[in-house]
Amino acid sequence: METELKFAVLIDADNISDKYIKIILEETANSGIATYKRIYGDWTSPQLASWKSVLLDNSIIPMQQYSYTTGKNATDSAMIIDAMDILYSGHVDGFCLASSDSDFTRLAARLREAGMQVIGMGESKTPQPFISACNQFKYLDLLYEKKQEEAEEAAEPQAKRRAHREKNKPQKELEKTKKTINTIIEKFSDDDGWIFSGKLGDQLSKRLPDFDVRNFGFSKLTPFMKSLGCYEINKVSDGGGQKQIYFRVKEGKGK
Repeated sequence: METELKFAVLIDADNISDKYIKIILEETANSGIATYKRIYGDWTSPQLASWKSVLLDNSIIPMQQYSYTTGKNATDSAMIIDAMDILYSGHVDGFCLASSDSDFTRLAARLREAGMQVIGMGESKTPQPFISACNQFKYLDLLYEKKQEEAEEAAEPQAKRRAHREKNKPQKELEKTKKTINTIIEKFSDDDGWIFSGKLGDQLSKRLPDFDVRNFGFSKLTPFMKSLGCYEINKVSDGGGQKQIYFRVKEGKGK
């Protein structure tokens, strides 16, 4: 029986809205078990009042950190110190760092150096160095918007939903992703140019920590690949009733 990874969820209340809490916990649950759930901020500040009921509902421990000096982020220091204490306790396999602040870049890198799995979560404004320092990075605002859109579009015809999804694809990120996919296929495909979907997904997450098909309006890799129009898809039976999916670049579409 495979043992689930244990994660410490550390949230920077100064940079993360309480509306994202369900997404933070759901994304962590997709990777393992949240054994630590802590949030850092000055809880005497009216700005954090909206968090208080959320903490009780989700059993998150608030860590008080007074702002001793204007312009100095004491919350960051407290969160970093706690992260290192948890690391040396040996009780976790990874960390979820929820913040859009680049000050956690070095922390993420240090935790990875220690063999930890690091999942970063923040808004699209998060600086690239912090994103790159994590094993994975989740855009909370995009995931939140997707949930909102799913609720609003539930009654819309399929064609209208598809048109809306195509219109809102982030083109710059899409081109970067396609280029990376082509590089991976070129390196890891067999003699006929086919690559196993699991291998492609694994390599994409390693090369693009912030890659997530949900950022482009999809829930699975195969529909996303089909939408690009550049790849052939082959489903092969493994003999046990399951289908294994392979991709390759269509002729003339390799650029």
